[in-house]
Amino acid sequence: MRRRLINSTLAVVLVVIAVFGVSLVLVETRTITNSAQERVDYEAARLASIVDARIVDGERISTTVLGQQLGVDRYARVEIPGRDTVEIGTPPDGEVIEGSATGERGETVTVQEPRSAVTRELGATLLIIAATALLAIVAAALLAVRQANRLASPLTDLAETAERLGSGDPRPRHKRYGVPELDRVADVLDGSAERIGRMLTAERRLAADASHQLRTPLTALSMRLEEISATDDLPTVREEAAIALAQVERLTDVVERLLTNSRDPRTGSAVAFDLDDVVRQQLEEWRPAYRSAGRAVVHSGKRGQRAVGTPGAVAQVLAALIENSLMHGGGTVALRSRVAGNQLVVEVTDEGPGVPADLGARIFERAISGRNSTGIGLAVARDLAEADGGRLEMLQTKPAVFALFLSRASDDAGQDGVPAAPPEPGPVR
Repeated sequence: MRRRLINSTLAVVLVVIAVFGVSLVLVETRTITNSAQERVDYEAARLASIVDARIVDGERISTTVLGQQLGVDRYARVEIPGRDTVEIGTPPDGEVIEGSATGERGETVTVQEPRSAVTRELGATLLIIAATALLAIVAAALLAVRQANRLASPLTDLAETAERLGSGDPRPRHKRYGVPELDRVADVLDGSAERIGRMLTAERRLAADASHQLRTPLTALSMRLEEISATDDLPTVREEAAIALAQVERLTDVVERLLTNSRDPRTGSAVAFDLDDVVRQQLEEWRPAYRSAGRAVVHSGKRGQRAVGTPGAVAQVLAALIENSLMHGGGTVALRSRVAGNQLVVEVTDEGPGVPADLGARIFERAISGRNSTGIGLAVARDLAEADGGRLEMLQTKPAVFALFLSRASDDAGQDGVPAAPPEPGPVR
């Protein structure tokens, strides 16, 4: 592209120089020729006037006097009736430019100038024109190279940006070139890069969330299947199979929830449900894991309350909190349900060392973990809670106390006669 731009620019300049240069040469040739003719005509007229004056005064017409009045490289011939012809200078060889004038006494003055003088003047003029044309060509070439680089380099950069987008690098370059059309293309590519980046981030986030959220249901399902395979008691098999089917349904709900949140994290399907059923389900699923670790998980507090939300999402939030206590906490894990105005609160605490001070303000950020875990469980749990209009907070760091706030169902909100007021939050990290 650079070569084409340079060649096209130079071609235009050469055409312009050819057209105007030829015209200028023709004009200058005619101008110089006419100027030389006017000079010899003027010289002849001037000598004729000098000869008239000397004739009137009766002076002798000498070649010395007239030679002083004649220009260099010129030849003059004075013809006076009744007198000898006076010649001044040497007749030029070759072509000449001749001018003549007749005086008042009948004398004739002829002045000649060699055409070579005109040729020399014309050559000098042509040399100046050629030098000017050469300078114009050089300047045009430099300008063409500069303009070609100015246009070709941005296109190369844009091509590299498009190639980077195709190779999976969606970082926008935010580079502009001062050319409106190219800047428009750069804007479109940067916008596409940002959209692709958001899509890739969403896909990676979905993959990370899915791997984290599906791990617990799959582990519980695996434990149930192992118990089925290890027993020959038909009633036990049926009971474990029913629990396994329930866990499969919960697994399906987790998948649907993850897909819904990947499209729109604020999309929820909140309904009124029995909070005790969800808590009891989580306790049943997690007790085997706690027994294996020599620990216990218990539930206390207000019973028989109905909350507003998505049961599957609430179950995932509680599972994240219980798993977090199993991995990072210690002792007995206690779930306590309470009522706070028009909200239901489920607190999860343990007897462990609590949350380190350096993580207190960042515990709900992704990739933040006190140990070698994924660091996304609490972040996903908070997103799920907020999608249903609730919230997840850390009320205390030592020992760690996490609280899930849910709206109470309308048929429960006025039973206690307590005004609907938000609770005073504890320290939130």
